[in-house]
Amino acid sequence: MIDLKTPIEIEYIRQASKLTADTLTKLIEVVEPGITTLELDTIAEEYIRSQGGIPSCKGYYGFPATICASVNEVVVHGIPDNRKLKNGDIISIDLVSSINGYHGDSCVTVPVGHVKKDVMQLLKVTEECLFKGIEQVKVGNRIGDISHAVQIYAEKYGYGVIRDFVGHGIGREMHEEPQVPNFGHAGSGPVLKEGMVICIEPMIAMGGYQIRVLEDDWTAIMRDKKPAAHFEHTILVTENGPDILTMRDEPRLIK
Repeated sequence: MIDLKTPIEIEYIRQASKLTADTLTKLIEVVEPGITTLELDTIAEEYIRSQGGIPSCKGYYGFPATICASVNEVVVHGIPDNRKLKNGDIISIDLVSSINGYHGDSCVTVPVGHVKKDVMQLLKVTEECLFKGIEQVKVGNRIGDISHAVQIYAEKYGYGVIRDFVGHGIGREMHEEPQVPNFGHAGSGPVLKEGMVICIEPMIAMGGYQIRVLEDDWTAIMRDKKPAAHFEHTILVTENGPDILTMRDEPRLIK
């Protein structure tokens, strides 16, 4: 069942989403060679709690951290540790904050130092895929319109579109209906209605789309070991189009 959010629920999601966006901005600023993913996690948790929020991911089905820190060929759900980021790495930071029992979810993939040109293109196209999907968030459109827009844009560059993980609704639960795949047919799926809040999150790989999950039951890596990128926003469906609740002051990370 897809819930249409009430004005007070939307306000709580908006507050949580702003906290998520502000936290990501702080993390983007400190990503550099030599910092560990665990240090990033500590910064995120301390800031979220200092603002009266709760890190939603920590403890979620046993996940041990505040952020998902996914480096290079890790596409999602990387667990922060003492690994130091190196020049040329990329790191996807996926973060969910909660305020008043409602969640806001966003992800960015950040280049570390000087990154190869082809990898930077992957990041740029993945972020563009996110905004291509967001352009389809209109009352009366369908989820498949979002999915199709993401897929055709990524595949135009020969990239793999991850099938195993999808976007989702959000609100009182971190993951709600509807599912929002990054592949599919235009005109298919649930109709977008005013008051729906969804997360669009393209996960795009330089090679194929096949993944495998490591023995920790969380870390998902690309089978071909090629880099993958991940961008995400929480979006409210309105009569006037998409309202991006997790928008940062700097709208685009990759120029």
